[in-house]
Amino acid sequence: MALPNDYLERVYAGVLGKLIGVYLGRPFEGWSYEAITERLGEINYYVHDRLNVPLIVTDDDISGTFTFVRALEDYAYNRDLTAAQIGQTWLNYLVEEQTVLWWGGMGNSTEHTAYLRLKQGYEPPLSGSVELNGKVVAEQIGSQIFIDGWAMVAPGDPEFAADLAGRAASVSHGGEAIYGAQCLAAMEAAAFVESDINKLIDTGLSVIPDDSIIYYMINDIREWHAKEPDWRKGRELLAERYGYHIYGGNCHMVPNHGLIVFSMLYGDDDFQRTLMIVNTCGWDTDCNSGNVGCLMGIKDGLAGLETGPDYRGPVADRLYIPTADGGNAVTDAAAQTVRLVNTGRALQGLAPIAPKDGARYHFDLPGSVQGFMNDEAIDSRDVCAISNVQAPDLSLNGERLLALDYAGLAPGRVGRVETATFVPSLEVNRHFEGPGYSLMASPRLSPGQTVRARVLAADENDAEVEVSLYVQHYDHDDNLVVLTGSGDSFAAGQSAELVWQVPDLEGYPIAKVGVQISGEGGAGGRVYLDWLTWDGAPNVRLKRPHARNFARWDRKLGGIMWKRAWVNGLDAAKGKMVFLDFYPETYRLIQNEGRGLMMTGCRDWTDYQVSARMTPHMCKAGGLGARVQGMKRHYALLCDEENTRLVSTCEGTDTVLAQADEGWTLGSECQLTLKVEGNTLAGYIDGKLRVKAEDPEARFSGGGIALIAEEGRIGCEDVEVRPL
Repeated sequence: MALPNDYLERVYAGVLGKLIGVYLGRPFEGWSYEAITERLGEINYYVHDRLNVPLIVTDDDISGTFTFVRALEDYAYNRDLTAAQIGQTWLNYLVEEQTVLWWGGMGNSTEHTAYLRLKQGYEPPLSGSVELNGKVVAEQIGSQIFIDGWAMVAPGDPEFAADLAGRAASVSHGGEAIYGAQCLAAMEAAAFVESDINKLIDTGLSVIPDDSIIYYMINDIREWHAKEPDWRKGRELLAERYGYHIYGGNCHMVPNHGLIVFSMLYGDDDFQRTLMIVNTCGWDTDCNSGNVGCLMGIKDGLAGLETGPDYRGPVADRLYIPTADGGNAVTDAAAQTVRLVNTGRALQGLAPIAPKDGARYHFDLPGSVQGFMNDEAIDSRDVCAISNVQAPDLSLNGERLLALDYAGLAPGRVGRVETATFVPSLEVNRHFEGPGYSLMASPRLSPGQTVRARVLAADENDAEVEVSLYVQHYDHDDNLVVLTGSGDSFAAGQSAELVWQVPDLEGYPIAKVGVQISGEGGAGGRVYLDWLTWDGAPNVRLKRPHARNFARWDRKLGGIMWKRAWVNGLDAAKGKMVFLDFYPETYRLIQNEGRGLMMTGCRDWTDYQVSARMTPHMCKAGGLGARVQGMKRHYALLCDEENTRLVSTCEGTDTVLAQADEGWTLGSECQLTLKVEGNTLAGYIDGKLRVKAEDPEARFSGGGIALIAEEGRIGCEDVEVRPL
């Protein structure tokens, strides 16, 4: 089936609709209809400020949706991807009890139960089945909330979308939860080519059994809608016949799926009204609102998101996906759109797209700002507006640019626009520390990498303007410090490419990257940012920023953001830091059972070397990981008391590429180095080459680094990542 001509923009609208829906419903998730009506009234717009919570948050609806569909990417875009492979994707990307899921315990949280089943060796569909977990647990809502990605990679093909959705849902759910997920996925896939809501519902019904509860409920809702025009009275009928008092557990699929179909029918084909109804009705608001928002976004496109109030402006494309792939955690809607579209294209045997030659920030989707905002520390009058404009005559190889309109730049004053490359300070955003929703991430930009950007001065500029690249990084007190790089001066109509290699920052993580505008006064003008990107291997030493005062057991001494640059997948780290300030080493690795990884870095790290001083105190094995792509996918240099080996790990199974008899000595410090270049790996101990190998499968082309421990304790200092 041919892809729709507007596939890219429809997926972008679906991604934005998902984000808007989740952010709209998250602040009052789980509230009853009565409580929402009494305290908030109809939900016509964001209410986070009324409840004193952030708008942009970590959420399982978002994290799971954009994570689990990556199974297709990791398994070579195989249309016959199995449920078992999707289950392995769970084990690879989830950091147990810390990311993506609500970790509510066996038999209480359906997804946590499924994760534990997977760890125990149960393969899907048994891992999520009614047979193994019971009807109530198996039929909760989680299979539906993660399903949008499977539909967006199967545009116009509802049968294939429902098939993928069924495989994915069976990892964690069974029974009616499978049918609800398949019905929704089919509707969303069909929405790429069909705009009539009743025809979409017919499509959804066509992929599920006609004797299922979901099937009967949808037909009941359609009958009520035909007879009762008042949505509030219709909601009473739904609550009476299919409410939580009938379907047990925490968030059952049946009532919440009913609200999705209900809001679509009563929403008068309007994005805002549909989301108002599904949110005001209560129950699992962020889940239902996110699914409905995605479907409506796909169906009506970007124009449909703009018929009511400005939902897109406050979001600014921002989202978080905290997983074991920390470099993908701080991201944006345009980046995730391109990833989904390229997955859909690969499933059709088509080449990937790369807007503006693969620039990270290309702004080539209508209205996209990719997280770029004014620097909050600078008076907003200095840069008064950021907007996405269509100007193919100005962009070298695209259609759209980011326009920066500034005014009143007196001598010595600057304006800055920036986007996040790492997590916000926890002193500001303590909300991210909730159970299961912690914001674990690695900085996307590191010292040693080269930042590039193309900028232009508008023809109407009344004075020369200087534009510079800059970053903001954390210091020892977790304050943000501005470091300005290369710049250039522009007269009206001129353009240039700015290039700057970020210098060493003494272990401080980079939080933001952007462009700075300065001038010699004048009434103001406009600068265009065509694109911004970076490349190259990092050149960084990851260390404790400054000396500690051992008289104080103070976790905050020296700040904490340098520690947050690591995604901690050690089982002894659940809910706490393991490199506390009162330990003598910079990093103390503690793993109780099996293999644990503490990870940092990004998928675009390809050829480099990682080294560290490690002291194995009591452990089965340990070492370094390179090109790490999660908990179960990486290369590693592993040592024990008897040997040293290079391994390729996939699905948690090691393939030994090379092995030498001599290992390390417990209690003795040694310097480990792992080099990866093309398909060649080399491992060194104290500067001496011990093992070298070629990976014939060339399984991992890029990824971050890891400090690895197996069953015991290892001390670690002086972690460095260098270009070859």
